[in-house]
Amino acid sequence: MAKNKEGFWREAIRVTKENDPAARTALEVLLTYPGVKALAAHRLSHWLWRHNLKLLARMHSQFWRFWTQIEIHPGAEISTGVFIDHGSGLVIGETAIVESNVKLYHGVTLGGTGKDKGKRHPTVRQGALISAHSQLLGPIEIGENAKVGASAVVVTDVPANVTVVGIPAKVVRINGKKDVEKIMTIEERREASYHSSHL
Repeated sequence: MAKNKEGFWREAIRVTKENDPAARTALEVLLTYPGVKALAAHRLSHWLWRHNLKLLARMHSQFWRFWTQIEIHPGAEISTGVFIDHGSGLVIGETAIVESNVKLYHGVTLGGTGKDKGKRHPTVRQGALISAHSQLLGPIEIGENAKVGASAVVVTDVPANVTVVGIPAKVVRINGKKDVEKIMTIEERREASYHSSHL
């Protein structure tokens, strides 16, 4: 994961104020935004996890889950510059990867499927927006600047710069436009990919 030169706290305040018009001051962000607290706590939990203090890492993450209502597994890799709005009920699994400038809203799950070993949670690329109550399941990839609509269930990769909605999630926009021909082509590839990976 790329390190941000601004430092975690400065970047967290900047990103929060940039994405939430209700955020008035740095002090307000630090004291009242659970997403900022959860991400800060995760940095320590992840450090403990990487240094093989796994039980301590899990205990630390569960303590902050109680205080923030945001559950982030200590094994998850999260860049600086991620914005969690509201956050209540948000879950990020152990092998998830979340890159910078990603926006996550309340009720989002970056979860696994079944009892697979290895990489089993989503990778969310830079600039993606994951709307409230979306469920992203399995070792899928959400491309750069992609948008996932509220309450969508995503079980296949989402290409960069597209918008998906629904259950299961389907492409409805490419670069903000409704290009039916391109959408059908992308959906055919996503469908084929899903079926080939579940044989």
